[in-house]
Amino acid sequence: MQKRSLFKKIYDAVKLIPAGRVTTYGQIGKYIGCSAKYVGYALSSLNRSDVPWHRVINSKGRISIKNIEGYYLQRQLLEQEGIIFKEDNSVDLEQYIYKFDNIEHNILE
Repeated sequence: MQKRSLFKKIYDAVKLIPAGRVTTYGQIGKYIGCSAKYVGYALSSLNRSDVPWHRVINSKGRISIKNIEGYYLQRQLLEQEGIIFKEDNSVDLEQYIYKFDNIEHNILE
């Protein structure tokens, strides 16, 4: 699969995540059929504002952005959607996780 086509599938999957919910790089990778690392690479290459990139976090419920400004931007966007961070700066995945289990794979074809 070409990089551009895979990026589009990743971005389309991210668009499915409703406001007030998050998913992990790994969940998207599992759904699309690529690695979590590749999902992170695709999102770091994003230059479009119509993809809610901020709803994707790591498997520990944490924001992965190392840049402090990017970290606080992502956190602010999530908090504006009603997501509450725990004392350890993580999100309760049991409460907020969005899984792609009930969505047909052909939605992205």
